[in-house]
Amino acid sequence: QVQLVESGGGLVQAGGSLRLSCAASGSISRITVMGWYRLAPGKQRELVASILSGGSTNYVESVKGRFTISRDNAKNMVYLQMGSLKPEDTAVYYCHAEIKSGISTSNYWGQGTQVTVSS
Repeated sequence: QVQLVESGGGLVQAGGSLRLSCAASGSISRITVMGWYRLAPGKQRELVASILSGGSTNYVESVKGRFTISRDNAKNMVYLQMGSLKPEDTAVYYCHAEIKSGISTSNYWGQGTQVTVSS
């Protein structure tokens, strides 16, 4: 079994910064993709950013230039540095990991961490 535990959410004023962290533990063979999704009230879940094991990154257009995703493969951790935060960034942020074991691939999710940006 694999567990993902997020930390770092909170309340911040518009223009401020937050850093989210996610630690993966358990029966981990190979993590291919790690990323962050968010779910805001009344909206669909969206992929905020993802990063491959080799370091390639992908961002949703609305956060480009403001957010930076990074990962530490040795520690099985992924981070999301969020800057120039806007009220529309308010959401529950979920860590995601795609893990390969043999020929199978499984997806895991964290419990979510609330990010609230006040105007």
